[in-house]
Amino acid sequence: MTEAPESTDIAIIGAGIVGIAVAYYLVVDHGLTNIVLVDAGDPMGMTSAQSGENYRNWWPHPVMTAFTDHATDLLEQIARASDNRIHMTRRGYALATRRAAPEDLIQELQGGYGDAAAGRIRFHESAGAGYQPATSSEWTAAPDGVDVLLDRALIQTHFPSLAPKVATILHIRRAGDMSGQQLGQFMLEAIRAAGGKVRRAAVTGIDRGTAFTLALDGGTSNLRADRVVNAAGPFFAQVAAMLGETLPVTCVFQQKISFEDREGAIPRSLPFTIDLDELELPWTEDERAELAADPAGATLLQPMPGGIHRRPDGGDGGRWIKLGWAYNTTPSDPGAAEPPIDPYFPDVLLRAASRLSPALSAYIGRLPRGARHYGGYYAMTPENWPLIGRMQTPGAFMAGALSGFGTMSATAAGAICAAAVAGVVLPGYATGFGLGRYDDPVMVAALRGQASRSKL
Repeated sequence: MTEAPESTDIAIIGAGIVGIAVAYYLVVDHGLTNIVLVDAGDPMGMTSAQSGENYRNWWPHPVMTAFTDHATDLLEQIARASDNRIHMTRRGYALATRRAAPEDLIQELQGGYGDAAAGRIRFHESAGAGYQPATSSEWTAAPDGVDVLLDRALIQTHFPSLAPKVATILHIRRAGDMSGQQLGQFMLEAIRAAGGKVRRAAVTGIDRGTAFTLALDGGTSNLRADRVVNAAGPFFAQVAAMLGETLPVTCVFQQKISFEDREGAIPRSLPFTIDLDELELPWTEDERAELAADPAGATLLQPMPGGIHRRPDGGDGGRWIKLGWAYNTTPSDPGAAEPPIDPYFPDVLLRAASRLSPALSAYIGRLPRGARHYGGYYAMTPENWPLIGRMQTPGAFMAGALSGFGTMSATAAGAICAAAVAGVVLPGYATGFGLGRYDDPVMVAALRGQASRSKL
């Protein structure tokens, strides 16, 4: 007699931070508890484990700004409920450029905040103009909106570790960092307390009949589910293919480094700081010849995009720092045996980062012992907006393509997807996250034509 397969109301494929958030909001918002999270590895064990653990509420489009505002509201709810177990801070994001009064960036700010821009953007053109720096890391202590610093002397007063050529800083105030791992654990505890389960298994196929049947671990067992959520992170497109669907998603591997800042190059009070300016890296003639002979290195001789970021890690009393730069554009296979770690990356990143933070040059070619070089797969659509809501297959839902902003937006992504599964009304902004947006060529052209897609 054949044993009946395990069954559940809702199977969520992927136990990264987004899949966990979907399950959490199904439980806490809708009372749906017969849930199984399925993942081949440990919860929070793949891309979620490599998160920069930053958050911000500003993007160049008001829909994405509303999305991350919603996500931040939900993060704050969890911070309150857990006595800030998630270590949420709010020193902000400081976007730096050597350009004086960059009108295109100002226009992006205004576009991102839409009708609320006038009340959320403050300009400071001289010392004593009312700018208040982040004097505390407490998330309750900072204002909302953005402070635009347009005076070099003012910038050097408040950001003395940055290069004197910096002419403009956009200080996004509702922004900071938090512990993605603690956020995931908090949610998992609530899911398990409500009866939800985590099943460690690889999904190798999905059949659709009166219910979904998930083939697990090469067909050695099955899981039947009335509804399925695709929250498979870097395997988002592959799971969609099991349902016979094609999603416009590619995976790109992006890297970071972290190390003990023995030289004190990054002040503990510095916000998450990004150098927005394009650059050409300063190579010696010998280095240029070596790079030119290597196809993987030759691209480093060309002008490079901005987006180099750095921040202190471990709170005010910590000693480590994190640096990253999402300049890679080559798609990668997340199922590869080894991630495509670039051996040039730490040196390249430090050379670029030291343009804005000159003291980091002390580490070029001599990272401290114990330094980490790691990375994660960014699953992204061409316009760099997520896909959240119903799939084409009846009973199938999705939450994915959160390229580089998965941890910061997981709460809102989870809440939206959970609402779709439960059949309740979604937030107004969320309609742009469904597959229906590709039926509007004007919208798609506008999104893909944006000068910035906020990939930092």
